[in-house]
Amino acid sequence: MAWVILIAAGLLEAVWATAMQASKGFRRWRPTVLFVVAMLASMGGLAWAMLEIPTGTAYAVWVGVGAVATVALQAARGKERLTVVRSLLLVLLVGCLVGLKLVS
Repeated sequence: MAWVILIAAGLLEAVWATAMQASKGFRRWRPTVLFVVAMLASMGGLAWAMLEIPTGTAYAVWVGVGAVATVALQAARGKERLTVVRSLLLVLLVGCLVGLKLVS
């Protein structure tokens, strides 16, 4: 269950990162509220997962999931270009995250 919470927390990292950019320096209130809520939920999920998963592994997975999800979200929104090389590197990153799960 801790792994599911950790992955969800990582996905929320993509939400708060996107909301932070959309807030335009915290001048727009709706994205700012979404940023705060998503960040608190993301950090809470990370903290909860760390009760069962070693800190280094949990943090690496959280950051990795958040990074991949943020790039995917921005590419889907047309805000970022997803090249073949970038796609391969993201696949490698996901492979590393799966590897961390397998050896934990």
